[in-house]
Amino acid sequence: MDRFDVIIVGGGLAGLTAALHLKKKHYNIAVFEKIQYPHHKVCGEYVSNEIVPYLDSLGVFLPKNTQISQILLSTENGKSIKAKLPLGGLGISRYALDYALYKQAIAMGVTIIQKNVNSICFKDDIFYIEDMDGKQYSSKFVVGAYGKRDALDKQLGRKFIQRKSPWLGVKAHYKLDSFPNDLVALHNFRGGYGGLSKTENGTVNFCYLVSYESFKKEKNVECFNQNVVAKNPFLKTFLKSSEMLFNKPLTIGQISFSNKNAVEQHVLMCGDTAGLIHPFCGNGMAMAVHSAKMAAELIHHYFSKAEYDRHQLEKEYELQWYSTFGKRIWIGSQLQTVLLNPSLSNIGMQLINYSPYLVRKLIKTTHGKPLNRV
Repeated sequence: MDRFDVIIVGGGLAGLTAALHLKKKHYNIAVFEKIQYPHHKVCGEYVSNEIVPYLDSLGVFLPKNTQISQILLSTENGKSIKAKLPLGGLGISRYALDYALYKQAIAMGVTIIQKNVNSICFKDDIFYIEDMDGKQYSSKFVVGAYGKRDALDKQLGRKFIQRKSPWLGVKAHYKLDSFPNDLVALHNFRGGYGGLSKTENGTVNFCYLVSYESFKKEKNVECFNQNVVAKNPFLKTFLKSSEMLFNKPLTIGQISFSNKNAVEQHVLMCGDTAGLIHPFCGNGMAMAVHSAKMAAELIHHYFSKAEYDRHQLEKEYELQWYSTFGKRIWIGSQLQTVLLNPSLSNIGMQLINYSPYLVRKLIKTTHGKPLNRV
């Protein structure tokens, strides 16, 4: 049986960040990721500047050529407002970002296991992991960073997995040179909304969230884009002027915004595995990195302090997670409710048209301060 200090299940943004942080503290780390690198993911691909200095300290230097400093919001009928982002961010694809984290993890000596995890078992203060081939591994801690939804959620008995979710995510990259480098645009349409922003290589990422109720009335993504998404004049112009670079859009179903526990069966949950902020807020990637940092710091504290026990660690992680992200997630939920209600979104747009400051204020409530370096 292979033994590690910490096993991380999921090699995305949160998982690889936690691995790099802990490896920098000289622990023996393994990361399980079933999909080969690099690969695309359904994601808004906007990184808030709050996490950039921290990633620099882990040896992950993001391309700075797509600095995003402005936001454009529009309703389904085309009513819009533009404002400056208080902190700003970078446009970078998950294809490039996760791959950069992965290469740094390999360079630092993190063990990457390209297999699916079948089960996680906690017994006598030790975790036992079984992979898809039946091989077992053990560790003192397990970090869950396997994404929004996985078979492991059922195995761990997580409550949210029992409920169906009405949300679908769709994403593709497009060629449109005229799209501004410094802009992230959020456009509403019937039953959903989509974000547009440039990535590090100049392609435009178009990622949207839609309810199944709205989507099922059309035959496929192409028909939905033509008959629903394009009702928004901004998105109509974008779809007409751009060229899709993917063979077909990526999709992910059953996106759940239900409450999740930050600790489940003694597993420390990070990123979307712990809780999902509504994409409208544009802060999911920063939250994933921040939660991974919190988990890694507490694990290091456990190993460094003989009097610090697992129960204290778990309680402290739950407290930190909810005090840091709980309000952001709640506010994001309220904002999405307004956005998806045509009457409320029109009233809201009228209010913020009188005060762009209000837009910046709302953005600040769903974002944090820059993270300290390691």
